[in-house]
Amino acid sequence: MTTDLQPLRSVIAGARRLVVKVGSSLVTDEGRGIDHVAVARWSAQIAALHDLGKEVILVSSGAIAEGMKRLGWTRRPREIPELQAAAAVGQMGLAQAYESAFSAHGRHCAQVLLTHADLADRARYLNARSTLLTLLAYKVVPVINENDTVVTDEIKVGDNDTLGALVTNLVEADALVILTDQPGLFSADPRKDASATLIVDGRADDPSLAAMAGGAGSSIGKGGMLTKVLAARRAAKSGAHTVIASGREPDVLLRLAGGECIGTQLRAGSAKLAARKQWMADHLQLAGRVTIDAGAAQRLRDGGASLLPVGVVEVAGEFERGDVIAVDDEYGHEIARGLSNYAAAEARLIRRAATSQIETILGYIEEPELIHRDNMVLGTS
Repeated sequence: MTTDLQPLRSVIAGARRLVVKVGSSLVTDEGRGIDHVAVARWSAQIAALHDLGKEVILVSSGAIAEGMKRLGWTRRPREIPELQAAAAVGQMGLAQAYESAFSAHGRHCAQVLLTHADLADRARYLNARSTLLTLLAYKVVPVINENDTVVTDEIKVGDNDTLGALVTNLVEADALVILTDQPGLFSADPRKDASATLIVDGRADDPSLAAMAGGAGSSIGKGGMLTKVLAARRAAKSGAHTVIASGREPDVLLRLAGGECIGTQLRAGSAKLAARKQWMADHLQLAGRVTIDAGAAQRLRDGGASLLPVGVVEVAGEFERGDVIAVDDEYGHEIARGLSNYAAAEARLIRRAATSQIETILGYIEEPELIHRDNMVLGTS
């Protein structure tokens, strides 16, 4: 881990496909609606990245803040219906702002609203991926936000840092750029510790980074530094590097593309997950989970084995055949997730049963495994 400024080359320089996330504080006028001058700056930089041959997907906050302004609200509402109303009103302004700004550079943009449900369902996931890749092929800039007008606790992503990581994995982008109002990730909270230093370069899977991250978001936005660190960890699973940098830096995107190191870059240090397993790993909400004994956990961790019903101690939740479920060890740690061959009611009946007993218990046998190893991804947490 590098904690002081060194002549490193930005990981963005060699990236062809980027996901750029800009926070509320960078696209709104201190919460008083959209800052059209700021939106124009982002659009100009992204248009210039296009000229360099890079593909860019923009994840932009700001809809709720714009809706609050239009509705005359001074505080971010807490009730879901009010948040949905603000988002619905604000999305109109956000889309208009980006459309006008990109048109000034001869570029088209497209609004794409997503929920976690769009990404959790395999068919909808693939449809969203196809749409985004087609837009990129036509040199259109997708402007993505969570669909707050219909989102509920069960289907929400929660914050745009996480959404940016999910989109990064969805389109297999080379890098994720998270722009915020902070210079980057520090070794400690610089507001409380004068000795805190900026982390310039590190690995996204470094477990110490989460301990360093802290602090809440603004009254308008939701994300703190921890969400950004966790987003970088998630993006790394598809082989993408992440940069966390200040959006107050002049021409920050162009300078990063030119190789200049700004803020904190967190490199992907692990092998890239295959697309189908990445989809399983990206589930934020799961229909259920099973707890397995120590022997089964050992076989999964070390031997790449399938999960047999005999190793299952407990079944939680109500899931159907084909749903993605989590696999916990006896200490409650998630060690894997995968596609269940049986519904929850069936899994409860055959838990602790040998494969030879499944047909006797159920009267039929779908598969000998609860989760086949080809439909399982390890180490998702």
